[in-house]
Amino acid sequence: MASPATETVGDDSFLARARDASGMLSEETRRNFAVVVPAFDEAPVVHALVDELRAAFERYDLHGEVLLVDDGSGDGTGALAEEAAAGWTALRVLRHRTNLGKTEAIVTAARATDRDVLLIFDADLQHRPDEIPRFLAQIQEGWDVVCGRKVGRYGKRLVSSVYNRLSRLVFRVPVSDLNSIKAFRRSVLDELRLRHDWHRFFVVLAHARGYSVTEIDVPLLPRRAGRSKYSGVLRVVVGVMDLVTVWFLLLFSRKPLLLFGATGLLLIFAGLAVGFAALYLRFIHGWGFRPLLDLVLLLETVGFVLLGFGLVAEMVAQLREEVEDLKRRIE
Repeated sequence: MASPATETVGDDSFLARARDASGMLSEETRRNFAVVVPAFDEAPVVHALVDELRAAFERYDLHGEVLLVDDGSGDGTGALAEEAAAGWTALRVLRHRTNLGKTEAIVTAARATDRDVLLIFDADLQHRPDEIPRFLAQIQEGWDVVCGRKVGRYGKRLVSSVYNRLSRLVFRVPVSDLNSIKAFRRSVLDELRLRHDWHRFFVVLAHARGYSVTEIDVPLLPRRAGRSKYSGVLRVVVGVMDLVTVWFLLLFSRKPLLLFGATGLLLIFAGLAVGFAALYLRFIHGWGFRPLLDLVLLLETVGFVLLGFGLVAEMVAQLREEVEDLKRRIE
């Protein structure tokens, strides 16, 4: 299973690679996939989106399905998609009553299909539907997760590069772009529990579970209409906080006592050291200093609380392991 090339490609070369990739696909691969399109207020581009997806399916003889998730749109995105797809049975529109987010849209689509490969495709058409055969070819080659590495002008490149570099540094994932178009086996998603906005950490969580991950270059096109739904300083803050949460869960969810117990013991020993120092000063030098006693009480109290919390967390982790083992046996 060799790693695919990740060099910049021009339009002609890219389309040639798409045709070559399509030629390598087995009949099973051509059928056993679903393109998941989360869409929120994408009315200006939805007709073009459906038309181009339909054309790509016909061009490359693909027989999978397209699941467009109307994530609480207020501009009639879902109805316009159904109108554009008239007569094309490969496309289904799923609806959320309110805007839940991209992660929830992906989960909704996964539950609505029995196809073994899912491909996440953004509705803004900043990627070509011609990418689909290239991703399917990599899955067919044996990879579990295939990520797209954006090539071209990108308005949020600075923020994205910082986020991706932090993720690679913390989680050691072998790809450079975690939040682009991607394809993966549905078995990967079945094993993960994604919380709100955790689609950004799907690759991290999959890699932590031992699934194979690779990436290929994908040309990035200018957005045709509307504006990005993922921008602003608040998104950066939320992303960093989520990154810390995922890091904590991956590192300590299995052995929480490593964090809470070790910290608690450190504070307890620090309190003892301060206590001995206070006794030495009081009885050897006759110097009493009340703040030292207060510090001892604080360190010992917090230390024992953290130690106890760590022991309780260990019991919760043990219960979680037993539940997961029971689920595996049932399945």
